[in-house]
Amino acid sequence: MTNIVTENSPIKLHHCVVLPQWVDHNGHMNVAHYAAQFDVAFEAFLDFLNIGRRYGGERAHALFVVESHFTYQHEVVEGDPLSIRLQLLDRDRKRIHCFMELYNDRDNYLAATSEQIAVHVDLDTRKSLSLPAPIYDVLTGILDAHRRIARPKEVGHKIGIRRKKPAAVPA
Repeated sequence: MTNIVTENSPIKLHHCVVLPQWVDHNGHMNVAHYAAQFDVAFEAFLDFLNIGRRYGGERAHALFVVESHFTYQHEVVEGDPLSIRLQLLDRDRKRIHCFMELYNDRDNYLAATSEQIAVHVDLDTRKSLSLPAPIYDVLTGILDAHRRIARPKEVGHKIGIRRKKPAAVPA
């Protein structure tokens, strides 16, 4: 397994350029394509771990994303070069919790984030099961390195309309 983990940065997993067909009537990349690119990056992480598409075919096991949360911070437009980086936040015997950042590489800004939890599943029974010990060990090594990285402020963010509290009425 190639060592692509460094102590002070997330794993760079995916590079692409915003294609014309990804752009919506507002002139920027449509939300469906953000989700698709985060999915491609997550699949690259699973391939790195040797639990991607081939693993599913050989062992009849896979990882299912069971929860995700996106933030859109700056728009990207046709032709923008993008990259996605992944930080492993946690893992247990059955689940992976990760955070991905999508950057505009030309202008060097964070455009979007995706926080996800995936569960390891037996494709025949459709029930969760423990990750293989060697994979768990690799995840533990990555997690040890990624715990040295600052936790992104968006992690665990609740969605909702923030309202200002009314000013207190003097007595």
